[in-house]
This record gives sequence, structure tokens and C-alpha cells, in this order.
Amino acid sequence: MNKLRVAGIGFTAVAALALSACSGDDAPASGNAANTPAPAASSPAPMSSSGSTGSPDGVTTNADVFGPACSKLPQGTEPGSLDSMGPQPVASAASTNPLLTKLVAAVKATNLVDTLNSQQAITVFAPADPAFAALGDAKFAELAGKPDQLAPILQYHVVGKRYDAKGLATAGSVDSLNTAGGPVKIEGTGDTMTVNGAKILCGNIPTKNATVFVIDKVLTPGTTKN
Repeated sequence: MNKLRVAGIGFTAVAALALSACSGDDAPASGNAANTPAPAASSPAPMSSSGSTGSPDGVTTNADVFGPACSKLPQGTEPGSLDSMGPQPVASAASTNPLLTKLVAAVKATNLVDTLNSQQAITVFAPADPAFAALGDAKFAELAGKPDQLAPILQYHVVGKRYDAKGLATAGSVDSLNTAGGPVKIEGTGDTMTVNGAKILCGNIPTKNATVFVIDKVLTPGTTKN
């Protein structure tokens, strides 16, 4: 568990989701109140196709989620749905996400569940199951049996600051918790964004302490695209 606690990286506490509060005007109304139109009910915000939210603290909402694989998530309040994952810390949320069963197994193999859940504001690049499948079952089993080799790979998928898609695009590159692995390069924006060449399958997923980007490849430390 200590492998993810990289010295020199501090985490700023952020809220799990940005909640909008509506406050009424306590001052007496002038004139005939019946002539004052009631505020129109707000309709749910549409799912973003660009992932451009520009949140200064990297916190997103369900309306900011984008990507072709987002439709594969359970709906409503079912385990693994956006509504279900949002209030949970990231490792717990990922454990219910049907796209991330291999990643969850890797995190458990390195005993990093509690470490991830305890962080305050992080970004997680989460390889989908087919990304791990590309390694082959034998290689995955080998890595799972060698936590000292697997942990640095997982660290390379975690950034010690919370970003949304627009924040990543603005940054251009970000440092992971595996600083020896080199920076993670961000190219493109929205639906065309890549992370060290990996495509985003479902991005801007909100959890209690992290913004998650499901990607189509396992990132390898030391192989940043130039």
C-alpha cells in the first residue's frame, strides 16, 4: 500500500460532486405576487459530447461524461452506474464498474484499494478490460503475482491532482505518481483526446475523490509519446 504514497505530493480536499443550491429571496415582494412568474423547472443537462467543463478543481458531474463506452454502464442507480459510483471513493466505485474488472483485480493484488480510496483529489486513467486482455492472461497472472512489478504500472495511471477533460487538454502533460515513468502526454480534446496515445472510452466520470477516464490501453511507464 505504501507504493502509491509518493513523497512530495499533497492532495487538496475537494467535494465529491458539485451541488447547486437554489436560495430564495427573503425580501418582501412588491406588487401582486400572482403576476410574478414561477421559475421554470430545470431539465437534466445533456451528456457532453466534448467533455469540456473547465472545472477549476477537476470535479465533474454526470452531465460532463463523454465517450463511446459510457452507454455500456448500468443505468439509474444500479451498481456501476454514474449515480451509484459518484458518492463512492474511486477504488470502491471502480469495483462496480463492468468495464474495469481487470483493473480492480490488479488494484486488489497490490493491496492498493484503501490507499486509492483515502486520497483526496486525484485523476485516474483506468484501462478497460480489453486493454488488459491484450497483455494475455498469462502475463496478467504473472504481474498479479508480483506486486512489486505491478504497483509502479498502476501508479503511472494515477495523477496526484484532479483534472477534468478540459483541464487535461490545457495541461498538455501531467505527472503521475510514478514520477520515474515520465510525464503522461495529453493530445487532442474531447472525443479526440488521447492519453499517451490511448483513446478515451468514457471520460469525466465523477467519483467522490477522483475524476476517472476509462482508456483503451495499459499505459507503460517510460514510453511517453514525443
